[in-house]
Amino acid sequence: MSANSLPEGAAVWHSLEVDKALDLLDSNADSGLTPQEIQQRLQKYGPNELEETAGRSAWEILLDQFKNIMLLMLIGVALISGFLDVMRLQSGGLKPGEVPFKDTIAILAIVILNGILGYVQESRAEKALAALKKMTSPLVRVLRDARLVEIAAKELVPGDVMLLEAGMQIAADGRLLEQSNLQVRESALTGEAEAVNKQASLKLPEETSLGDRLNVVFQGTEVVQGRGKVLVTNTGMTTELGKIAAMLQAVESEPTPLQQRMTQLGNVLVTGSLILVAIVVAGGVIKDGGFKNIQELLEVSLSMAVAVVPEGLPAVITVTLALGTQRMVRQNALIRKLPAVETLGSVTTICSDKTGTLTQNKMVVQSISTNNKTFRVTGEGYAPTGDFQLNGQKISQEESPEISALSVACAVCNDSVLQKEQGEWAILGDPTEGALLTLAGKAGIEKDQWNSKLPRVAEFPFSSERKRMSVIAKVEGIATGEASSRGIDPAIAGFLQSEPYLMFTKGSPELTLARSTQIHLGNDTGTLTEEQRQQILAENDLMASKGLRVLGFAYKPLVEIPPEGSDEASEQDLVWLGLVGMLDAPRPEVRAAVQECREAGIRPVMITGDHQLTARAIATDLGIAQEGDRVLTGQELQRMTDQELEQNVDLVSIYARVSPEHKLRIVQALQRRGRFVAMTGDGVNDAPALKQADIGIAMGITGTDVSKEASDMVLLDDNFATIVSATKEGRVVYTNIRRFIKYILGSNIGEVLTIAAAPLIGLGGVPLTPLQILWMNLVTDGLPALALAVEPPEPDVMQRPPFSPRESIFARGLGSYMIRIGIIFAIISIALMWWAYQHTHAAGYQGDPETWKTMVFTTLCIAQMGHAIAIRSNNRLTIETNPFSNIFVLAAVVVTTILQLMLVYVPPLRDFFGTHYLNMQELGVCIGFSALMFVWIEVEKIFLRIMGKKAV
Repeated sequence: MSANSLPEGAAVWHSLEVDKALDLLDSNADSGLTPQEIQQRLQKYGPNELEETAGRSAWEILLDQFKNIMLLMLIGVALISGFLDVMRLQSGGLKPGEVPFKDTIAILAIVILNGILGYVQESRAEKALAALKKMTSPLVRVLRDARLVEIAAKELVPGDVMLLEAGMQIAADGRLLEQSNLQVRESALTGEAEAVNKQASLKLPEETSLGDRLNVVFQGTEVVQGRGKVLVTNTGMTTELGKIAAMLQAVESEPTPLQQRMTQLGNVLVTGSLILVAIVVAGGVIKDGGFKNIQELLEVSLSMAVAVVPEGLPAVITVTLALGTQRMVRQNALIRKLPAVETLGSVTTICSDKTGTLTQNKMVVQSISTNNKTFRVTGEGYAPTGDFQLNGQKISQEESPEISALSVACAVCNDSVLQKEQGEWAILGDPTEGALLTLAGKAGIEKDQWNSKLPRVAEFPFSSERKRMSVIAKVEGIATGEASSRGIDPAIAGFLQSEPYLMFTKGSPELTLARSTQIHLGNDTGTLTEEQRQQILAENDLMASKGLRVLGFAYKPLVEIPPEGSDEASEQDLVWLGLVGMLDAPRPEVRAAVQECREAGIRPVMITGDHQLTARAIATDLGIAQEGDRVLTGQELQRMTDQELEQNVDLVSIYARVSPEHKLRIVQALQRRGRFVAMTGDGVNDAPALKQADIGIAMGITGTDVSKEASDMVLLDDNFATIVSATKEGRVVYTNIRRFIKYILGSNIGEVLTIAAAPLIGLGGVPLTPLQILWMNLVTDGLPALALAVEPPEPDVMQRPPFSPRESIFARGLGSYMIRIGIIFAIISIALMWWAYQHTHAAGYQGDPETWKTMVFTTLCIAQMGHAIAIRSNNRLTIETNPFSNIFVLAAVVVTTILQLMLVYVPPLRDFFGTHYLNMQELGVCIGFSALMFVWIEVEKIFLRIMGKKAV
């Protein structure tokens, strides 16, 4: 077969016999490929590398920041302001000491700062693909032209024969040709923690899920033990890892709800501003009967344009989100992308992995069955403390000596170590064996002590073919009293008569039971009857149906150490001890978190690579699903069209045995149904779904670098309950963002209307310069807005459904509030402006006639302080609110008021900002008018309370 006729990767390699796979790729298991074949295939398939598509450059990201409609309008304002200053310079119209272009410089500085702020948030490079590339092996050993050579992994081609041994990272996908006790850790790709025992001789059905393909190996996975010979079938982007890389790059980032709302806000404000500018200019031209005052009208228009844009809003939002990230880190949630803080508050569905997130990632024995009695075992994690219960009653080992006998087998037939580290019990070795040591510890059987009573002298190791392991121990005597006579520990006294050795066997219950002819009863043994055999098998099936991983235990007295390799003959005529059923137990705090999700209108969904029985057992226990709920497997999902999946996705809460593409499809189907999805994951296989989800959540402890780089948030404790806490924080952040948007834009509307009214009611000049408006928007509005951003949560924040992520920023009455408060603001300011103008232009006035403008400026600023105090609560009066629950608001009000007064009473600042000195009477009038804003909002709350309505 020529290189041009090789299969394109569509062959389902796990469903082919070894010879058929070799024929398809025209390769030889003993000699590999020839140099000519290698060269042809390199040209056809290219190097064994992950390819990267080009993203946006840093310059493109920076330029995109200045496409924001509000920043574009400010740039236009700055240019027109600069043009007017040039005209005044040429005509000598500048006042003595006045600095030209200060408005232009100030506005452009704000534009540049906002642009940089946006760039810093958005320019975080996507490093997920770089992390994927780190998973590929640099060097690999292959057979080429009948010689064993070591080559760079990127030179591998389909048809190469690759050799594997323990500790190697697999460099390409391939079909096993032969293996010897080969175990491969595929957790990064499939999500399953346990190493997989590979078998070359198998021929599997085409629909076999990724985690069950025992006759193939995958790029990026790791050989734990054994060795193997592999026919390379896929390289580069056609490997499973390559498919993930392609999916990762195909996922397009959507703007977050907050970004969409800010875009909508900008469009509304700019459109409204331009319409108002047109009305003012047209009204002024009509009133003057021509364009003789066009410069004054342009200055009014510039001030209005600056007033309508909340220049401080991007900075306030960024700081609010940053403060939210700090609070979340204290709750073990690390935010990688700032907008994700607010986005969390919109989540309607949480798709969670099972292992380590919903569960402890610690195998814990749940029940044991001996002598036709099934005992429930209590306790959490690896701590060797707990009880044995029969029918809900605690049982002592004196009542049931079979428990001690079984526990001895668990401790002796075991290669792991249970130890206490920094106050926490931990396992060195296999988690399953760790669970058995914990069980033995609960029965008072400690492995260290029994190593001296039953020292190991030989073993038959576990293999995937035998599905069991055996340990041969020498029976040592123990001191039985002061006379120092030697005897046998009571726990195993019934195991033997005079035999010097004991063999303990554990493994597949069916296979271990098939080799047993006797059964241990109390402290004695008896013949294993057919009825007992059927009862044991029925109990095994019952345990398995509950999602437990079940092991069978037996023993055999020996008169001599069996020779090496005699396992088949030695492991016969065993004495049956019992069954042990274990589970990766749920985290105790997750049940409450799931219940909190339900109350908050959030639907939890389990998506796991584990078996459906285990998935159902955990999901039902945690309240994610009810008894009888449907479990959708990867095979069933594979056969569904996207439309069929979309119809079922709201009805299924458990997905089992899923592959990377399945996770991505589930997220996409939920999103098409209008759901806002948070997705957790730790493996490489999760990266595309993490990137597609509205909130991608990676695991901090078990997560791969690939999953972390693709995520928006990292769980530092891998705990589902932390997601719920972060969601609550997201809701609080969104509520506070709405609060300070109300605060900022209500005043902005008041400013715009006040500025527009000045020429229309016949007052000369513009009451506020662009520089003064920038001061108001950045300082007077900005500092109290930042203080409002840390307002504590409302009591019912997690007792209501999430607000729609697609709701307008003006939804739920916020728009009407801003307009209403803006109009009241304007009425108060215009009334003050009219009085101040008459006052400063009255005969005999000693001050500067332009002082009325400073009075307007001061009134607007101080009125905002009353607004900030009143807006802390939507429904409670200020006197009903604890003033010290947010001390930052009081501090911001005091500091901002002092700064405002400095602009009036400190000469250098007065000159720079173009203000005038106010006497005590004028300042008192400003404060009096400003207080009306606070009074209005409080009266409005009382009115709404009487009417039985809830404020915004």
